[in-house]
Amino acid sequence: MLVACWSAKGGSGTTVVAASLAVLLARSSETGALFVDLAGDAPAVLGLPEPSGAGLADWFAAGSEVPVDGLRRLEVPAAERLRLLPRGVGALGDGEAAVVGALSCGPAAAGDRAEVLAALLATDGRAVVADCGSGPVGAALTVVAAATHSLLVTRPCYLSLRRAVAAPLRPSGVVLVREPGRALGRADVEEVLGVPVRAEVLVDPAVARAVDAGLLASRLPRTLERSLRHAA
Repeated sequence: MLVACWSAKGGSGTTVVAASLAVLLARSSETGALFVDLAGDAPAVLGLPEPSGAGLADWFAAGSEVPVDGLRRLEVPAAERLRLLPRGVGALGDGEAAVVGALSCGPAAAGDRAEVLAALLATDGRAVVADCGSGPVGAALTVVAAATHSLLVTRPCYLSLRRAVAAPLRPSGVVLVREPGRALGRADVEEVLGVPVRAEVLVDPAVARAVDAGLLASRLPRTLERSLRHAA
């Protein structure tokens, strides 16, 4: 099972939702789970030090010279029964631009590596959750297209829904991040997007505190656990 979490607009909480789903699936699956970081913030959200070794960007840069099983060698432990496939920088050079360039390129520019990545994740024996970031393009877009469950993480915000409608892909479900005072609700989101809301996550200070303290993986807030248990 491959679950791709993405958003049409930044600041929707995609990484927190994806990380929480990965933690929950790792706990419930006999084979554990894999969390794929295509956005770059997974280690920080999980309270992990930034991985110093190679990652996905390096795997892309190496092209077909890397054996297929090389992807598994890049994984690092993230929590009990949960492995993280980090984004990485490594051989691509310094700075954010190098990483974004590698993971944003289309399949043709990457020598079909995006298609290979999506196929490997979709056929992995574990539950796989991919954080595909906002407005996914390139490799992230390919992963979303191959996912068993494509989950749009959004707030009930007019601007976010407007971008979601214009996005070049359609989710199979929505994780709605609810905020007090919003005029739009679940029914409005389902009517506009034409897909069901799989889970509603209430904006909760306890979640922010867990992330800030680096405890999301070890002490998942109950509000998240209850909300996301049946999201995928």
